[in-house]
Amino acid sequence: MTDTPKRPVPQPGILKIAPYVPGRSDTPAGVKLVKLSANESPLGASPKAIEAVREAAGRIEIYPEGSSRDLRMALGEVHGLAPDRIVCGFGSDDILHLLAQVYLGEGDEAVMSQYGFNVYPIITRGASAEIIMVPETDYRADVDALLAAVTPRTRMLFLANPNNPTGSYLPAAEVERLQRGLRPDILFVLDSAYAEYVTAEDYAEGIDLVNASDNVVMVRTFSKMGIAGERVGWMYGPDHVVDAVNRIRGPFNVSLSGQAAAAAAARDVAFTARLREHNARWRSWLTGALQSNAIRVPPSQGNFILALFEDVATAKAAFAALRDKGLLVREMHGYGIPDGLRISIGLEEHMRAVVEILKAFGAPGASN
Repeated sequence: MTDTPKRPVPQPGILKIAPYVPGRSDTPAGVKLVKLSANESPLGASPKAIEAVREAAGRIEIYPEGSSRDLRMALGEVHGLAPDRIVCGFGSDDILHLLAQVYLGEGDEAVMSQYGFNVYPIITRGASAEIIMVPETDYRADVDALLAAVTPRTRMLFLANPNNPTGSYLPAAEVERLQRGLRPDILFVLDSAYAEYVTAEDYAEGIDLVNASDNVVMVRTFSKMGIAGERVGWMYGPDHVVDAVNRIRGPFNVSLSGQAAAAAAARDVAFTARLREHNARWRSWLTGALQSNAIRVPPSQGNFILALFEDVATAKAAFAALRDKGLLVREMHGYGIPDGLRISIGLEEHMRAVVEILKAFGAPGASN
């Protein structure tokens, strides 16, 4: 006979989860904060999204529409999708949690790459499943290694494309090869959170692959498009996956203002184009400015770059030097890259300030 616990006990594996740690938001007293740690929009939100939130503020006494109907319609219009195959959530994290809850359980495995988004291990353990972490090759997901890691217990595979925090991506042909190599009962979760920022011509966000397959879902977010504070994400997938997810989705899981802001932001394609153009220019400039023998910057397709320093001590010193001037970037020890800093693309003056400070750590200046 076992003793009755003296307090409620979490399910097995929960206390083994390392909690998600967001980027820091503190600077020395009296120093103005410039946040380059969370990959947010440097241009703010779409004016149309802001106006939509103001209008929604006059109706906050009522529940939002339970299925985010207008938002799904807006996404369908902009991306050429069937609205009935879209599920919206409280950020893409909500969608990822729902997928894990539906398709993972005790004894199952989820495959993911070494430097993938660190929410994947959290939701896998939260579903009592096992994490299969696959080494990357030069900070890039390795299709052959991912496929080799699949076992009879595998039920899900996560791929962030482009990846956070490395910025690397897999061309469409490689993603399709990965899907073809999976059993049909394995759910392939293609996380395209940074798709709006990709400039590589051989990239595909995943819509065609979802349409051609029965085991692929594409997950997206509005957090990188100017409305991170509203917490809105979405998923496009096969009818049977949408049906299963909707059965456990909360009935009002996207707020009234969130739905309004996201629908307006989706339809404001001109603002999205401005964001993309700004990011492409300053991502390229920052990469060129930082590259040296001491600071390596792998090619990025996100709205950030990963700066790799000579050693861990140099990375820590660079972080402190930036923070002392109010420039907050993201330390990477939580991702297993302790010699790296992730730097979000900001305004021109912020990028020039970053380069000026990092000159002391091996980064040469750059010209226009």
